[in-house]
Amino acid sequence: MTTANPVIKIVKFFELIKFSHTVFALPFVFISAILATRALQLPLFSNEALIKLGWIVLAMVGGRSGAMGFNRLVDLRWDAENPRTANRPSATGEISKFSIGLMVILSFGLLVFAAWNLNPVAFKLSPVAIVLVSFYSYTKRFTAYSHLFLGLAIGATPVAGWIAVTGTVSLTSVILGFSVLMWIAGFDILYALQDLDYDKKAGLHSIPVRFGIATSLRLAKVMHLIALHCWIAVKFIDDLSWIFSAGVMISGLLLIWEHRLIKKDDLGKLNMAFFNMNAVISVTLFLALFFDLLVFN
Repeated sequence: MTTANPVIKIVKFFELIKFSHTVFALPFVFISAILATRALQLPLFSNEALIKLGWIVLAMVGGRSGAMGFNRLVDLRWDAENPRTANRPSATGEISKFSIGLMVILSFGLLVFAAWNLNPVAFKLSPVAIVLVSFYSYTKRFTAYSHLFLGLAIGATPVAGWIAVTGTVSLTSVILGFSVLMWIAGFDILYALQDLDYDKKAGLHSIPVRFGIATSLRLAKVMHLIALHCWIAVKFIDDLSWIFSAGVMISGLLLIWEHRLIKKDDLGKLNMAFFNMNAVISVTLFLALFFDLLVFN
């Protein structure tokens, strides 16, 4: 079955790729890009800076949309069998494989085009980005540490944001990238708890499958603690003020709250912890940096 109404089809596409989840990583790309403009002593609201940020947004949206579409294609068999994902438009046939494939090509094309408009280094590295974000889709087939591959794919975006502005890599961008790797991997472990029974039956790999719920919860806590320390490190490396420190502190409290919502014998609030808390954390850190630089620079 295919969806004929164009408006409904667009809505289904957004549902398919979880477009709203872009809010997780995009603020970290902005943080890195804004700190990069600061390192270049480029006014944040200058035309040059704003144009770069615009191309970065397009590259990010293209890369993430392409990666999610690719994931839906290669995981179609499992999505159709898994009760949690069986209603996805790709699994039900509401969106055809051809349409998804076309969206993937166009999305990755947007990434490459945006990178071309940023600088030669970003353009040359754009195929690497495509391979990186696509490879994750295969990792559950052979390793329990697929969460780290997802973290690496998304954690590369703050580094890419710095490259997009400067054409180089910095210590700040690497630390931000590693923080996102740990943060994403940690909450992906939590998210994977929903599929524990199905993954076991289907022969798919994950940390919950390999180590069980209790150990998975502990590993996620450790990863989030590492991410928190990375954000503290950025504060000192980039000489940021108490405003950014307050944002880090709030984010740390939200992480604690997130883990208190999820218990070994009660996973009922998992979706709230996954989406609500993590979206608020990334936006909080971005706003803290923005107002920090607005007030003190």
